[in-house]
Amino acid sequence: MLRWLTGLLLVSLILAGAAFWFAGRGRPPVITIERPERVVGQTGTLDVVVEAPGGRFTSLTVALEQDGRTIPLFSLEGDVLGAADGLQKGAEGAAITQTGPDTVRVSRALGKQSVPELQQGAARIAVAASRPSFLNLRTLSNTAAKDFQVRLDPPRLAVVSTHHYVNHGGAEMIVYRATPPDVASGVRVGDLEYPGFPLPGADPSLRVAFFGLLPEQDLKTPIAAFARDEAGNQATASFVDDVFPKPMRRSRIMIDDGFINRTVPDIIAHSPELKMAGPSGDPLADFLKVNGELRRINADQIAAFAKQTAPAKLWKDPFVQLGNSQVEAGFADHRTYLYQGKEVDQQVHLGFDLAVTKNVPIAAANDGTVLSAGWLGIYGNCLIIDHGLGVQSLYGHLQSFDVKPGDKVARGQIVARSDSTGLAGGDHLHFTMLVGGRMVSPVEWWDPHWIQDRVLRKLSDAGLPGQ
Repeated sequence: MLRWLTGLLLVSLILAGAAFWFAGRGRPPVITIERPERVVGQTGTLDVVVEAPGGRFTSLTVALEQDGRTIPLFSLEGDVLGAADGLQKGAEGAAITQTGPDTVRVSRALGKQSVPELQQGAARIAVAASRPSFLNLRTLSNTAAKDFQVRLDPPRLAVVSTHHYVNHGGAEMIVYRATPPDVASGVRVGDLEYPGFPLPGADPSLRVAFFGLLPEQDLKTPIAAFARDEAGNQATASFVDDVFPKPMRRSRIMIDDGFINRTVPDIIAHSPELKMAGPSGDPLADFLKVNGELRRINADQIAAFAKQTAPAKLWKDPFVQLGNSQVEAGFADHRTYLYQGKEVDQQVHLGFDLAVTKNVPIAAANDGTVLSAGWLGIYGNCLIIDHGLGVQSLYGHLQSFDVKPGDKVARGQIVARSDSTGLAGGDHLHFTMLVGGRMVSPVEWWDPHWIQDRVLRKLSDAGLPGQ
């Protein structure tokens, strides 16, 4: 009998030891600190996701560590607690929610406004979590930490260049200083932002930004340089000396079924973004879809090329106009389209239509890199050349290309042949300049005086004559 009891006790001890060992082999809570990411300022967000079976914990704490101090941000202590228990017990200033069977999220405001003790400089989020093991025999714990920066002071911004005059529909350039080096900066025109670029070999705080006042924007649209850090701190500076109106020509264009049937079916066939299998059978409806919806789609596609611009100025001399060309339409012409004697549409023509004869050689307006050479909606066969720092040129209604994407081209180099592809009434070149992906008047870029005064002088005055 004694031997039997001793054996039973031994087996019990072995089983208890095995259960204790097995309990210790369980996975501790998994902690992910999603926010803050890198920087916090006057405002910010803390987001911590913790995973454990059933979303239950014996403890869960989040703290801010800075300059030797520990500031509690969230605490859940006591018996075995789940998300619902946590909500009942409350976490002052924070919310805990169960986002899955085994996952809870802790969220709260994190910034100077919500945590007054927060100071400028380096800081760390520290998270500790514990959960009960198998049969509550042990406690399984884990910790995680994440470093970030606290920025409470706005960036520094100073305009270096002088004499900034903006033509309606035209472009302008500014040289400025922005610190620290990692801030986003440039020029804001209304709700549009044009990024600034540090110049190669120059002081990294010194930057250049080209921007435009678009034809559809009011002459009184606010224009200011800006510098903004990841924490949302921002500095702005006004700098424009004057804005000049420019006359916008108005024209009436007659369209008929012959023109529509010659141009629109080919455009539809080349434009899957319209999601049309072919002409609908209603010529006017098809024209309006191409002239309106596709025009807007194409504008977005063209704007996207701005992200591919080189971070350096690739050109030196003024841009060149198509030689011996006649101007058939100017920049920002307001067009009213008439069909069978009735007004059916209105659009703004954002380029110059330049004609010589059929299939004339087209020269690159300046040095640069070919970004695109292919069909582009209403522009037909279209070429886009990048000249750096957000400046690009567009050539539309082409017949063929002599270059391909990635090619380096020189000012005056033949890059294509003219034609009437896309939405064109005859053989001509549609040419426009782009700044930050938005169309601006080419007239200034063809003007040696404008290039010297608005670009080269400012670079020279800032100590950047070689740029």
